[in-house]
Amino acid sequence: MRVIVGIDESDESLYALQWTVNNLFNGPINSAAGGERNLLTLVHVHQPSKHYGVGPSAFPAGPGVAAYPSTALVDSVRKSQEQISARILSRALEMCDNKMKAETLILEGNPKDKLCEISEEMKVDLLIVGNRGLGRIQRAFLGSVSDYCAHYAKCPVLIVKPPKEMGGQ
Repeated sequence: MRVIVGIDESDESLYALQWTVNNLFNGPINSAAGGERNLLTLVHVHQPSKHYGVGPSAFPAGPGVAAYPSTALVDSVRKSQEQISARILSRALEMCDNKMKAETLILEGNPKDKLCEISEEMKVDLLIVGNRGLGRIQRAFLGSVSDYCAHYAKCPVLIVKPPKEMGGQ
């Protein structure tokens, strides 16, 4: 069985991973047919660097002024994003604690779209995402990764709600 868990910096996504480790990969179900172990892929998607102004790399620098960041600045921002993603996935990988075969993947783009795309590309059996417990109005304005994935992913989607003491509803 191939499973993807969407990971971000939220406690809810780490709770979804912990739930996955405890309930799907802990025990006899962890051994696939033919002695092959199941594969868990931890996916973190970070937003692409923002570009402001009329030019592709311009950003506002004051009234009527546009500045163009240097390549070094753009590279620095990208490197910083990659380091943050690596730290998030490192923490998540520690939670797996050698209980299953796990790999990590860092993608750039909209998390909703990228999780659906990668789950289809990798032909996974299950996509697991956490749930922040947004109300209807917040979900309408902010969007919900879990709601989007439930509607548009080509594979089964499991949405793990956090316990009430964590803020789940």
